[in-house]
Amino acid sequence: MPRDRDPLVVGRVIGDVLEPFTRSIGLRVIFGNKEVNNGCEFKPSQVVNIPRVEIGGDDLRTFYTLVLVDPDAPSPSDPSLREYLHWLVTDIPATTGASFGQEVVCYENPRPSMGIHRFVFILFRQLGRQTVYAPGWRQNFNTKDFAELYNLGSPVAAVYFNCQRESGTGGRRR
Repeated sequence: MPRDRDPLVVGRVIGDVLEPFTRSIGLRVIFGNKEVNNGCEFKPSQVVNIPRVEIGGDDLRTFYTLVLVDPDAPSPSDPSLREYLHWLVTDIPATTGASFGQEVVCYENPRPSMGIHRFVFILFRQLGRQTVYAPGWRQNFNTKDFAELYNLGSPVAAVYFNCQRESGTGGRRR
């Protein structure tokens, strides 16, 4: 796909969170019965529970790390907490899902208070089992630095969705 039409480029995920990479593994993320496609909209009420995550690959001895970050925290116009870490799962065997891995940073559901936030799922191939550990914080997490620290290399897959506060939860409506 040409870079200028790649939804990760158009949505500024490439640049704000990741360097350009080539997707090499299938990654499906499903909240309830709705699959995450790049740039789609979810309401906070739709993402309260941990999503079902399906990972491709064919070598059962290969393990993956899944990261979920919000590069727009606390607001897209002032992302001073970029990136906010919402979830971290390691040691996910190929051809399975996140529920088969180790949840090292528990899932914190998205609750944006201002503006439209991007929530990015990033999948990395691990060098081996039990080689990736939890950071001590969620705010100002850096996916690129994290990948470098644990020799994860470039992502093998990524997908993102947009989410904003639901109307009727305070504030003015137009």
